[in-house]
Amino acid sequence: MQTVVITGETLTLDELVAVCRFDAFVELDKEAVERIRASRKIIDDFVEREEVVYGVTTGFGKFSDVVISKEDCVQLQKNVIMTHAVGAGEAFPAEVVRGIILLRLNNLAKGFSGARLETVETLVAMLNKHLHPVIPQKGSLGASGDLAPLSHMVLPMMGMGLAEYEGHIYPGREAMEKAGIPVINLHEKEGIALINGTQVMTAVGALTVYDAIRLIKYGDIAAALSFEALNGITTALKPQVHLTRPHKGQIDTARILNELLEGSQMTTEQGELRVQDPYTLRCLPQIHGASKNALNYIIDQIEVEMNSVTDNPIIFPETQEVISGGNFHGQPMALTFDFLGIAVAELADVAERRIERLVNPALNYGLPAFLVEGGGLNSGYMIVQYCAAALVSENKILAHPACVDSIPSSANQEDHVSMGTISARTARDIAENVRRVLAMEILCACQAIDLRSQSDAGKKGALGKGTKAAYDMVRSRIPFYDKDRELYPEINTCEELLADDSLLQAVENACGPIVF
Repeated sequence: MQTVVITGETLTLDELVAVCRFDAFVELDKEAVERIRASRKIIDDFVEREEVVYGVTTGFGKFSDVVISKEDCVQLQKNVIMTHAVGAGEAFPAEVVRGIILLRLNNLAKGFSGARLETVETLVAMLNKHLHPVIPQKGSLGASGDLAPLSHMVLPMMGMGLAEYEGHIYPGREAMEKAGIPVINLHEKEGIALINGTQVMTAVGALTVYDAIRLIKYGDIAAALSFEALNGITTALKPQVHLTRPHKGQIDTARILNELLEGSQMTTEQGELRVQDPYTLRCLPQIHGASKNALNYIIDQIEVEMNSVTDNPIIFPETQEVISGGNFHGQPMALTFDFLGIAVAELADVAERRIERLVNPALNYGLPAFLVEGGGLNSGYMIVQYCAAALVSENKILAHPACVDSIPSSANQEDHVSMGTISARTARDIAENVRRVLAMEILCACQAIDLRSQSDAGKKGALGKGTKAAYDMVRSRIPFYDKDRELYPEINTCEELLADDSLLQAVENACGPIVF
């Protein structure tokens, strides 16, 4: 089993996915342990001297000017968790909860938060023993961090709240006992050290961007299949066209499409059957390429955030300073995840238009209406386009940026908030819809390729190196549609080929990795 060493500095997207989805073991780096101890000593010294430090010897938010006595500092930390755990809605799935714990652990490992080593090691044990707090998805403003959901993460550590262990939900204390993890009493600063940060939005967004990388590859594969089904003009994909407008994503997309279509006898040259293709084929490098550019930017932003301090106040052991700042504010991620949702939504937007072109006899260059013979008696893929259109329309609503809204909180002390957790959650919802639409396009394109091969309309011949692998994978699971039958199981099956990466692996085995 893979082991991910937590340094606070080097966590990657692949390592996060290994922990979240493949149960990789985690352990603390030795230098991180020393940093944790050093920052804790600063807190202990400040408490002993009864100095005024936000969140340590003061209240929170509007109560930052209320000084807390040395005797009450520990109770303060317990209180902040109990009162801030007010999340709403369904619980996050286990993979997201694991991401939340991992990112909070990585934040604490940097040694700027003042948590005790015992507390940090409790988070390590929760991951390695697969104890997952029940964390409601809704209720975070994204500043001061993800307070409500992170508080639900902490409750079982204190013997409160709910947690999932071995497939069952238990009261927090019982779950900890079954997992063999001692509950803890939070000490000074630890409550706020555990909940003041962007780990919920970042966990959701990081897993979504990991999936989006694959969705963009599937977008290219689906488009390449439609390109052949519609005898697309490859002249528009020539490298010299894209070097005149050298956006990296555009150049990469043209190259990827050419690799997928290499050897195809179903594509055409300019003027062979027609002079120009519609935008959904001709402008594929520009459309998909823009989403690739966005995704590369988003990945960079996420990897910075994953290894950042998002606590408040921040402890600087070298200078013996404790500084109140605003690193918990989710705006950098809110903008990023809104951008992610928009970039991914566009993949389905253009895919649905290609589906329409495939099923519409006025647009599909001689294929039968709705991709089935005996139209009238048979409806074929007519309603597949309806469903794709509904999902695309839903995505247009979801893609409205959450970060443009702000409602002040804490008696206007926290007078601008990011709504970044909403941005991440809606990006995830958009991605799920996109995967469904791309599965529909792939299914329609494979049907159109078969019909093209049987008819006299258009150009027929061998498929490209990559598209043949995709076509063969689909047809190994889903037969040609000769007359009406239940369609939803076949769409589900095609979507499963995307979800488990079977289709991508087949294509990359045939023509090499799809890289952008």
